[in-house]
Amino acid sequence: MLLLALGVLLAACGGDTDEEEADNGGEDTGDNTEETTDDGSGEEASGDFEEQEWIFITEETGEQVQMAYADEFAKRIDEKSGGNITVETYEFGGLGSETDQVVQLQEGTAQLAVTSPGFIGNTVKESQIFGLHFLFPESVEETQQVLNESEAINVDLVEQYEEVGLEPLAFWTEGAMQWTSNKPLAAPADFENFKMRTQGSELQNESYGAYGANPDGYSWGELYTALENGTMDGQENPIFFIADASFHEVQDYMTLSNHNNYVATTTVNQEWYDGLGEAERALVDETVEELQSWVFDEQKRQNEEFLSVIEETTEIVEISEEDREEFKELAMPVRDFYRENISTVDGAILDKLEQEIEEITGE
Repeated sequence: MLLLALGVLLAACGGDTDEEEADNGGEDTGDNTEETTDDGSGEEASGDFEEQEWIFITEETGEQVQMAYADEFAKRIDEKSGGNITVETYEFGGLGSETDQVVQLQEGTAQLAVTSPGFIGNTVKESQIFGLHFLFPESVEETQQVLNESEAINVDLVEQYEEVGLEPLAFWTEGAMQWTSNKPLAAPADFENFKMRTQGSELQNESYGAYGANPDGYSWGELYTALENGTMDGQENPIFFIADASFHEVQDYMTLSNHNNYVATTTVNQEWYDGLGEAERALVDETVEELQSWVFDEQKRQNEEFLSVIEETTEIVEISEEDREEFKELAMPVRDFYRENISTVDGAILDKLEQEIEEITGE
Protein backbone atom coordinates (compact mmCIF):
# COMPACT_ATOMS: atom_id res chain seq x y z
CA MET A 1 0.00 0.00 0.00
CA LEU A 2 1.25 3.42 -0.78
CA LEU A 3 2.02 5.51 2.27
CA LEU A 4 1.89 8.87 0.60
CA ALA A 5 -1.19 10.31 2.37
CA LEU A 6 -2.01 13.95 2.11
CA GLY A 7 1.56 14.99 2.88
CA VAL A 8 2.58 14.04 -0.66
CA LEU A 9 -0.09 16.32 -2.08
CA LEU A 10 0.93 19.28 0.02
CA ALA A 11 4.64 18.70 -0.59
CA ALA A 12 3.95 18.56 -4.33
CA CYS A 13 2.12 21.87 -4.06
CA GLY A 14 4.96 23.54 -2.18
CA GLY A 15 3.53 23.28 1.36
CA ASP A 16 5.15 21.85 4.46
CA THR A 17 3.47 19.14 6.46
CA ASP A 18 4.23 16.60 9.14
CA GLU A 19 3.52 13.02 8.14
CA GLU A 20 2.08 12.40 11.58
CA GLU A 21 -0.64 14.97 10.83
CA ALA A 22 -1.62 13.37 7.51
CA ASP A 23 -5.22 12.29 7.18
CA ASN A 24 -5.96 8.72 8.20
CA GLY A 25 -8.75 8.09 5.71
CA GLY A 26 -11.54 9.76 7.63
CA GLU A 27 -11.14 8.35 11.13
CA ASP A 28 -11.55 10.81 13.96
CA THR A 29 -8.10 11.82 15.16
CA GLY A 30 -9.17 14.50 17.59
CA ASP A 31 -9.49 18.26 17.37
CA ASN A 32 -6.75 19.14 14.88
CA THR A 33 -7.79 22.78 14.83
CA GLU A 34 -7.05 23.36 18.48
CA GLU A 35 -3.76 21.50 18.28
CA THR A 36 -2.56 23.45 15.25
CA THR A 37 -3.61 26.76 16.79
CA ASP A 38 -1.74 26.05 20.01
CA ASP A 39 1.42 24.71 18.38
CA GLY A 40 1.73 26.51 15.09
CA SER A 41 -0.81 29.19 14.35
CA GLY A 42 -0.77 31.08 17.62
CA GLU A 43 2.45 32.87 16.69
CA GLU A 44 1.12 33.57 13.19
CA ALA A 45 -2.19 34.90 14.47
CA SER A 46 -0.40 37.37 16.72
CA GLY A 47 2.03 38.26 13.96
CA ASP A 48 1.73 40.68 11.10
CA PHE A 49 -0.50 39.26 8.37
CA GLU A 50 -1.41 42.01 5.97
CA GLU A 51 -5.12 42.68 5.70
CA GLN A 52 -6.48 40.89 2.65
CA GLU A 53 -9.59 39.22 1.28
CA TRP A 54 -9.77 35.91 -0.55
CA ILE A 55 -12.78 34.72 -2.54
CA PHE A 56 -13.80 31.06 -2.18
CA ILE A 57 -16.50 29.75 -4.55
CA THR A 58 -18.40 26.45 -4.44
CA GLU A 59 -20.92 24.52 -6.53
CA GLU A 60 -23.41 24.06 -3.69
CA THR A 61 -25.66 26.18 -1.47
CA GLY A 62 -26.75 26.75 2.10
CA GLU A 63 -25.23 24.21 4.47
CA GLN A 64 -24.49 21.57 1.84
CA VAL A 65 -21.10 19.89 2.21
CA GLN A 66 -19.08 22.17 -0.07
CA MET A 67 -20.45 25.32 1.56
CA ALA A 68 -19.93 23.86 5.02
CA TYR A 69 -16.33 23.16 4.02
CA ALA A 70 -15.74 26.65 2.62
CA ASP A 71 -17.29 28.32 5.67
CA GLU A 72 -15.19 26.21 8.03
CA PHE A 73 -12.07 27.08 6.03
CA ALA A 74 -12.97 30.78 6.27
CA LYS A 75 -13.55 30.52 10.02
CA ARG A 76 -10.19 28.89 10.66
CA ILE A 77 -8.27 31.30 8.45
CA ASP A 78 -9.89 34.23 10.25
CA GLU A 79 -8.92 32.81 13.64
CA LYS A 80 -5.36 31.92 12.68
CA SER A 81 -4.66 35.27 11.03
CA GLY A 82 -6.03 37.26 13.93
CA GLY A 83 -8.81 38.56 11.71
CA ASN A 84 -6.46 40.04 9.14
CA ILE A 85 -7.39 37.58 6.37
CA THR A 86 -11.05 37.42 5.39
CA VAL A 87 -12.31 34.59 3.19
CA GLU A 88 -15.53 35.54 1.40
CA THR A 89 -17.46 32.37 0.51
CA TYR A 90 -19.90 32.20 -2.41
CA GLU A 91 -22.51 29.52 -2.92
CA PHE A 92 -23.69 28.22 -6.29
CA GLY A 93 -25.07 31.02 -8.45
CA GLY A 94 -23.41 33.77 -6.44
CA LEU A 95 -20.83 34.33 -9.17
CA GLY A 96 -22.44 32.50 -12.08
CA SER A 97 -22.80 28.89 -13.22
CA GLU A 98 -20.45 26.01 -12.44
CA THR A 99 -18.56 26.51 -15.71
CA ASP A 100 -18.37 30.27 -15.07
CA GLN A 101 -16.70 29.51 -11.77
CA VAL A 102 -13.95 27.47 -13.43
CA VAL A 103 -13.14 30.45 -15.66
CA GLN A 104 -13.18 32.82 -12.69
CA LEU A 105 -10.73 30.59 -10.85
CA GLN A 106 -8.41 30.41 -13.85
CA GLU A 107 -8.53 34.18 -14.33
CA GLY A 108 -7.93 34.89 -10.65
CA THR A 109 -11.27 36.58 -10.02
CA ALA A 110 -11.61 33.94 -7.30
CA GLN A 111 -8.62 32.57 -5.44
CA LEU A 112 -10.10 29.31 -4.14
CA ALA A 113 -12.88 26.95 -5.21
CA VAL A 114 -14.36 23.55 -4.65
CA THR A 115 -14.53 22.00 -8.11
CA SER A 116 -16.01 18.74 -9.35
CA PRO A 117 -14.86 16.68 -12.34
CA GLY A 118 -18.19 16.83 -14.09
CA PHE A 119 -17.85 20.57 -14.69
CA ILE A 120 -14.10 21.00 -14.79
CA GLY A 121 -13.72 17.91 -16.95
CA ASN A 122 -13.81 19.87 -20.19
CA THR A 123 -10.94 22.04 -18.94
CA VAL A 124 -8.89 19.29 -17.27
CA LYS A 125 -9.72 16.25 -19.40
CA GLU A 126 -7.95 13.79 -17.13
CA SER A 127 -10.17 14.76 -14.18
CA GLN A 128 -13.03 12.90 -15.82
CA ILE A 129 -11.45 9.79 -14.35
CA PHE A 130 -13.71 10.40 -11.33
CA GLY A 131 -16.74 9.78 -13.53
CA LEU A 132 -15.86 6.12 -14.15
CA HIS A 133 -18.41 3.80 -12.58
CA PHE A 134 -17.32 1.05 -10.19
CA LEU A 135 -13.69 2.17 -10.28
CA PHE A 136 -13.38 3.28 -6.67
CA PRO A 137 -14.16 0.99 -3.71
CA GLU A 138 -17.79 0.74 -2.65
CA SER A 139 -16.62 1.67 0.85
CA VAL A 140 -16.54 5.44 1.27
CA GLU A 141 -13.78 5.07 3.86
CA GLU A 142 -11.58 3.17 1.41
CA THR A 143 -12.35 5.67 -1.32
CA GLN A 144 -11.15 8.52 0.90
CA GLN A 145 -8.01 6.52 1.66
CA VAL A 146 -7.35 6.20 -2.07
CA LEU A 147 -7.89 9.93 -2.56
CA ASN A 148 -5.44 10.69 0.25
CA GLU A 149 -2.71 8.24 -0.72
CA SER A 150 -2.80 7.82 -4.48
CA GLU A 151 0.24 9.09 -6.36
CA ALA A 152 -1.72 8.88 -9.61
CA ILE A 153 -4.16 11.45 -8.21
CA ASN A 154 -2.01 13.62 -5.95
CA VAL A 155 0.98 13.88 -8.26
CA ASP A 156 0.18 12.85 -11.83
CA LEU A 157 -3.35 14.28 -12.00
CA VAL A 158 -2.30 17.44 -10.19
CA GLU A 159 0.17 18.12 -13.00
CA GLN A 160 -2.73 18.16 -15.47
CA TYR A 161 -4.46 20.90 -13.47
CA GLU A 162 -1.24 22.91 -13.32
CA GLU A 163 -1.08 23.02 -17.10
CA VAL A 164 -4.20 25.22 -17.10
CA GLY A 165 -3.17 27.44 -14.20
CA LEU A 166 -4.93 25.57 -11.39
CA GLU A 167 -3.53 23.91 -8.27
CA PRO A 168 -5.46 21.12 -6.49
CA LEU A 169 -4.65 21.08 -2.77
CA ALA A 170 -6.88 18.17 -1.74
CA PHE A 171 -9.30 15.60 -3.11
CA TRP A 172 -12.18 14.38 -0.93
CA THR A 173 -15.42 12.48 -1.19
CA GLU A 174 -18.87 13.93 -0.60
CA GLY A 175 -20.26 10.42 -0.32
CA ALA A 176 -21.45 7.57 -2.50
CA MET A 177 -23.58 8.40 -5.53
CA GLN A 178 -27.16 7.15 -5.77
CA TRP A 179 -29.78 7.21 -8.53
CA THR A 180 -33.23 8.78 -8.29
CA SER A 181 -36.02 8.11 -10.77
CA ASN A 182 -39.74 7.75 -11.35
CA LYS A 183 -39.43 4.04 -11.99
CA PRO A 184 -37.24 1.49 -10.22
CA LEU A 185 -33.64 1.33 -11.46
CA ALA A 186 -32.41 -2.06 -10.31
CA ALA A 187 -30.85 -3.57 -13.46
CA PRO A 188 -29.18 -2.23 -16.62
CA ALA A 189 -32.31 -2.98 -18.67
CA ASP A 190 -34.15 -0.36 -16.61
CA PHE A 191 -32.00 2.35 -18.19
CA GLU A 192 -33.14 1.63 -21.75
CA ASN A 193 -34.11 5.01 -23.30
CA PHE A 194 -34.00 6.55 -19.81
CA LYS A 195 -33.37 10.32 -19.90
CA MET A 196 -30.49 10.61 -17.44
CA ARG A 197 -29.14 13.95 -16.28
CA THR A 198 -25.36 14.32 -16.21
CA GLN A 199 -23.05 17.25 -15.58
CA GLY A 200 -22.25 17.23 -19.28
CA SER A 201 -18.81 15.64 -19.41
CA GLU A 202 -18.12 13.29 -22.29
CA LEU A 203 -17.13 10.50 -19.93
CA GLN A 204 -20.33 10.71 -17.86
CA ASN A 205 -22.43 10.59 -21.01
CA GLU A 206 -20.54 7.54 -22.25
CA SER A 207 -21.01 5.80 -18.89
CA TYR A 208 -24.79 6.07 -19.04
CA GLY A 209 -24.89 5.35 -22.73
CA ALA A 210 -23.29 2.00 -21.90
CA TYR A 211 -26.45 1.09 -19.95
CA GLY A 212 -28.72 2.15 -22.82
CA ALA A 213 -29.72 5.51 -21.32
CA ASN A 214 -30.09 8.85 -23.09
CA PRO A 215 -27.80 11.13 -21.04
CA ASP A 216 -27.91 14.92 -21.24
CA GLY A 217 -26.00 17.66 -19.42
CA TYR A 218 -27.93 19.97 -17.09
CA SER A 219 -26.91 22.54 -14.51
CA TRP A 220 -28.30 21.49 -11.15
CA GLY A 221 -30.01 24.87 -10.81
CA GLU A 222 -32.38 23.77 -13.58
CA LEU A 223 -32.64 20.13 -12.59
CA TYR A 224 -35.59 20.20 -10.15
CA THR A 225 -37.88 21.61 -12.84
CA ALA A 226 -36.53 19.20 -15.45
CA LEU A 227 -37.32 16.23 -13.18
CA GLU A 228 -40.71 17.63 -12.26
CA ASN A 229 -41.88 18.13 -15.85
CA GLY A 230 -40.29 14.96 -17.22
CA THR A 231 -37.60 16.62 -19.33
CA MET A 232 -35.23 14.39 -17.35
CA ASP A 233 -36.22 10.99 -15.94
CA GLY A 234 -33.53 10.78 -13.28
CA GLN A 235 -30.21 11.91 -11.88
CA GLU A 236 -27.29 10.89 -9.65
CA ASN A 237 -25.95 12.56 -6.51
CA PRO A 238 -24.95 11.82 -2.93
CA ILE A 239 -27.86 11.38 -0.52
CA PHE A 240 -27.43 14.71 1.28
CA PHE A 241 -27.63 16.63 -2.00
CA ILE A 242 -30.66 14.73 -3.26
CA ALA A 243 -32.59 15.62 -0.11
CA ASP A 244 -31.36 19.18 0.38
CA ALA A 245 -32.12 20.03 -3.26
CA SER A 246 -35.57 18.36 -2.81
CA PHE A 247 -35.11 16.07 -5.80
CA HIS A 248 -36.81 13.29 -3.83
CA GLU A 249 -39.99 15.39 -3.87
CA VAL A 250 -40.29 14.93 -7.66
CA GLN A 251 -38.81 11.39 -7.86
CA ASP A 252 -40.56 8.26 -6.61
CA TYR A 253 -37.51 6.02 -6.17
CA MET A 254 -33.93 6.20 -4.97
CA THR A 255 -31.60 3.33 -5.84
CA LEU A 256 -28.75 2.66 -3.42
CA SER A 257 -26.36 2.01 -6.28
CA ASN A 258 -23.05 3.18 -4.78
CA HIS A 259 -21.78 3.08 -8.35
CA ASN A 260 -19.38 5.94 -7.74
CA ASN A 261 -18.30 8.62 -5.26
CA TYR A 262 -18.79 12.34 -5.71
CA VAL A 263 -15.21 13.58 -5.60
CA ALA A 264 -14.64 17.24 -4.78
CA THR A 265 -11.35 19.08 -5.16
CA THR A 266 -10.07 22.01 -3.13
CA THR A 267 -8.55 24.01 -5.98
CA VAL A 268 -6.72 27.33 -6.09
CA ASN A 269 -5.53 29.74 -8.73
CA GLN A 270 -1.92 28.66 -9.23
CA GLU A 271 -0.46 32.14 -9.80
CA TRP A 272 -2.14 33.42 -6.64
CA TYR A 273 -0.99 30.43 -4.60
CA ASP A 274 2.60 30.64 -5.84
CA GLY A 275 2.61 34.36 -5.05
CA LEU A 276 1.59 33.95 -1.41
CA GLY A 277 4.10 34.75 1.28
CA GLU A 278 5.56 31.82 3.18
CA ALA A 279 3.31 32.39 6.20
CA GLU A 280 0.12 32.72 4.14
CA ARG A 281 0.87 29.58 2.14
CA ALA A 282 1.58 27.63 5.33
CA LEU A 283 -1.74 28.89 6.67
CA VAL A 284 -3.59 27.60 3.61
CA ASP A 285 -1.76 24.27 3.56
CA GLU A 286 -2.27 23.41 7.21
CA THR A 287 -5.94 24.38 7.11
CA VAL A 288 -6.61 22.25 4.03
CA GLU A 289 -4.86 19.34 5.73
CA GLU A 290 -6.91 19.72 8.90
CA LEU A 291 -10.15 19.77 6.93
CA GLN A 292 -9.59 16.38 5.29
CA SER A 293 -10.84 14.47 8.33
CA TRP A 294 -13.32 17.23 9.20
CA VAL A 295 -15.09 17.12 5.83
CA PHE A 296 -15.18 13.32 5.82
CA ASP A 297 -17.09 13.41 9.11
CA GLU A 298 -19.33 16.20 7.79
CA GLN A 299 -20.36 14.36 4.62
CA LYS A 300 -20.97 11.19 6.64
CA ARG A 301 -23.21 13.05 9.07
CA GLN A 302 -25.21 14.75 6.33
CA ASN A 303 -25.65 11.60 4.24
CA GLU A 304 -26.82 9.57 7.23
CA GLU A 305 -29.24 12.22 8.46
CA PHE A 306 -30.76 12.93 5.06
CA LEU A 307 -31.29 9.24 4.27
CA SER A 308 -34.00 9.12 6.94
CA VAL A 309 -35.63 12.20 5.37
CA ILE A 310 -35.76 10.59 1.93
CA GLU A 311 -37.08 7.29 3.29
CA GLU A 312 -40.22 9.07 4.55
CA THR A 313 -41.51 9.79 1.03
CA THR A 314 -39.42 7.81 -1.43
CA GLU A 315 -39.13 4.09 -2.08
CA ILE A 316 -35.61 2.76 -1.61
CA VAL A 317 -34.36 0.29 -4.23
CA GLU A 318 -31.42 -2.04 -3.65
CA ILE A 319 -29.42 -3.77 -6.37
CA SER A 320 -28.85 -7.52 -6.24
CA GLU A 321 -25.30 -8.83 -6.49
CA GLU A 322 -26.15 -10.40 -9.85
CA ASP A 323 -27.40 -7.12 -11.29
CA ARG A 324 -24.46 -5.22 -9.78
CA GLU A 325 -22.07 -7.54 -11.61
CA GLU A 326 -23.95 -6.86 -14.85
CA PHE A 327 -23.59 -3.11 -14.29
CA LYS A 328 -19.86 -3.55 -13.67
CA GLU A 329 -19.43 -5.63 -16.81
CA LEU A 330 -21.11 -2.93 -18.92
CA ALA A 331 -19.04 -0.22 -17.24
CA MET A 332 -15.64 -1.82 -17.90
CA PRO A 333 -15.39 -0.88 -21.64
CA VAL A 334 -15.89 2.76 -20.67
CA ARG A 335 -12.41 2.64 -19.13
CA ASP A 336 -11.03 1.88 -22.58
CA PHE A 337 -13.08 4.76 -23.96
CA TYR A 338 -11.44 6.98 -21.33
CA ARG A 339 -7.97 5.79 -22.29
CA GLU A 340 -8.54 6.23 -26.02
CA ASN A 341 -10.77 9.32 -26.21
CA ILE A 342 -10.40 11.34 -23.00
CA SER A 343 -6.95 10.81 -21.57
CA THR A 344 -4.12 13.03 -22.76
CA VAL A 345 -1.50 10.62 -21.41
CA ASP A 346 -2.76 7.39 -23.02
CA GLY A 347 -4.48 6.22 -19.85
CA ALA A 348 -1.30 6.18 -17.75
CA ILE A 349 -2.99 7.82 -14.75
CA LEU A 350 -5.88 5.36 -14.86
CA ASP A 351 -3.52 2.40 -15.17
CA LYS A 352 -1.56 3.50 -12.10
CA LEU A 353 -4.73 4.29 -10.15
CA GLU A 354 -6.19 0.85 -10.79
CA GLN A 355 -3.03 -0.72 -9.36
CA GLU A 356 -3.12 1.54 -6.32
CA ILE A 357 -6.78 0.74 -5.63
CA GLU A 358 -6.00 -2.97 -5.84
CA GLU A 359 -3.15 -2.54 -3.34
CA ILE A 360 -5.33 -0.60 -0.90
CA THR A 361 -8.41 -2.82 -1.08
CA GLY A 362 -6.65 -6.14 -1.63
CA GLU A 363 -9.07 -6.94 -4.45
